[in-house]
Amino acid sequence: YDLIGFMFQNGDDSSAGWTLRRNTSKRQRTQCGDGWGKPAGSSCNISMTKPHDSGVYWCESNHSTISNMVNLTVLTGKLSVWMILQSPVLPVMEGDDVTLLCKTKTTPSNLPAAFYKDGSLIRKQPTGHMTIQHVSRSDEGLYKCDISGHGESPSSWITVTGDTLTCLCFCSFQHSQFCVVVLLVLLVLLVRRCVHRKPEGETQTS
Repeated sequence: YDLIGFMFQNGDDSSAGWTLRRNTSKRQRTQCGDGWGKPAGSSCNISMTKPHDSGVYWCESNHSTISNMVNLTVLTGKLSVWMILQSPVLPVMEGDDVTLLCKTKTTPSNLPAAFYKDGSLIRKQPTGHMTIQHVSRSDEGLYKCDISGHGESPSSWITVTGDTLTCLCFCSFQHSQFCVVVLLVLLVLLVRRCVHRKPEGETQTS
């Protein structure tokens, strides 16, 4: 039950036109001040945080430009602190299989567990493992698990992307500079290929 503060700004150290948004298991894409948080200049303060404040947070401009996303987990200090949901930290590609593992820190990982997405029960698994086959964009969301008698795990956000380059950029610690370098390399290779390509119908002469 602490005070959490977020500060948002763009590349020129200005916060004009930006707002903080979040996705939680209860509400999607709500902004600071809309039932949670208190805007204060370039900051958003959340007082008396509770478990339902857990989710993914990001900054968004008036032109729908978004910043990197940050996962925030608020623990109750009860048994849930001993629960863990092992899930991919980096974005996963559409079509891949994703395995989630629900476990406690003090017991084996093969206990029966219930898995939830955005607050709704997906299914119960007898061994604490759940595999989502051929993931799609609709599988993107906030996941958690529950083992009877042990409590709930903190929620984790899973990002699904269908763009190989986007995934490559995110998987490189979300550095925008890396994306620029990759794009420049691809552009150079494309230009070189066009320069060295012979016009159609051209034949070699001796």
